[in-house]
Amino acid sequence: MAKFVSTYQKPLPHISLPDWYAKQWMLRRSADIRRVEACQLRNSGKSIRSERDVTTKWDTYRNNARLIDRVTESSRWKDTLTDLLQKLLIEICMLRDEKADTEKEIENIDLPLRIISECISIRNCRRGTELTYDEADVELKKELCAIANVKESFTNKAQAAWEKLNHLEDVKFKLSTDIEDKNETIRIDRENLEMNDTCVNMSYKPRTLTTEKTDSITYETWLDRCQRLQMLADKELSDSYTFREAMRVMKECARNDIKAQQDATDYTLRKRIYQTQKARNEMEWQKLKVQKEMEMLGKEITELEKSLMNKTKVVKRVETRLENRAFRLGSELCTDEVELGLKNEVLQLKQTKEDLIQIIEHAKASYNNLESLLIRIDKNLDDKQHSLNTDVMCLDTRSVLKTEDKSSLLNETNRNIVLTHMEKEIPLES
Repeated sequence: MAKFVSTYQKPLPHISLPDWYAKQWMLRRSADIRRVEACQLRNSGKSIRSERDVTTKWDTYRNNARLIDRVTESSRWKDTLTDLLQKLLIEICMLRDEKADTEKEIENIDLPLRIISECISIRNCRRGTELTYDEADVELKKELCAIANVKESFTNKAQAAWEKLNHLEDVKFKLSTDIEDKNETIRIDRENLEMNDTCVNMSYKPRTLTTEKTDSITYETWLDRCQRLQMLADKELSDSYTFREAMRVMKECARNDIKAQQDATDYTLRKRIYQTQKARNEMEWQKLKVQKEMEMLGKEITELEKSLMNKTKVVKRVETRLENRAFRLGSELCTDEVELGLKNEVLQLKQTKEDLIQIIEHAKASYNNLESLLIRIDKNLDDKQHSLNTDVMCLDTRSVLKTEDKSSLLNETNRNIVLTHMEKEIPLES
């Protein structure tokens, strides 16, 4: 090479040709290895992708099926509890109406109590021997006690009904709350069931697996709660129905008992009126007999006094005869049969006079006794008439307790007169 020819060369070390071939082999070797690895990775990726697609599809299907089953189960429980809630609402309304009817019965009982107390007060105004503990008095007090006991029973039942309503309201609140929760749960599950990959409002929720709610419960606990709530509602409905029927039966029995006692009391009052009227008639008959006897005894006393007056004149005449014969003279002043007869007559007249005076005194005493008896009879008649008026007034006062029309008569007094067959003794009002 000529001296003037120049060459240029990088200032780097050069390799030899064998090294160059060696490097080419190594690169080819590395390329083959990486291609094999890439092919394996690609095949593995396809396999994993297919498996995961299938797994994801089946997981989504299973979870959708689970959501459908869960929605169906929740809907079934919601329908069951909703039906129980409707029955509970109906039962609450019926129990509230029964309670209001019981309270109305309590208010209505005040009228019979007032009337019976008034009747007892009226009958306590009887006078003298007519103020007795008779059957009517006993029946009135029994009726008063019976109605007071019924009022107390009604009051206790109304209080128990109020407590039962509170229990039902509590169960109603629990059912309503549970139904609202189930409606919200069904809405959420249906939204999740309708969700797909193209839905909006989707984002990563990084803490869904790591964060759990403290009030979360298991499925078994949830199912047990639903069953216990259903059993509670059924039990409360059954208890409320039994309690309401018991209230209705109690009211009917109380009405029947009160009506029976009222009839018994009215019967004893009518019976007492009949007995009083009969006794009054007897006393009037006795009064007539006493008055007649007094009249006859008065006439007899007058006759006895006349007889006594006549005997006094006869005594004067006989004694005058004896006095005149005492002035006879001499031997003519003797005790002859005439003198003996006159003396005997004087003695007989004096004895007769004494007997008449004694009889007159006894007759006057008897007349006074009859007069006192007549006064007692008049007072007794007045008491019996007052007692009769009192019992009739009681019946008239109790007439407001009878709501049904039992007779075409104008009032209860006339009806009682007819029932006791006393039309001739107590004339009906015109």
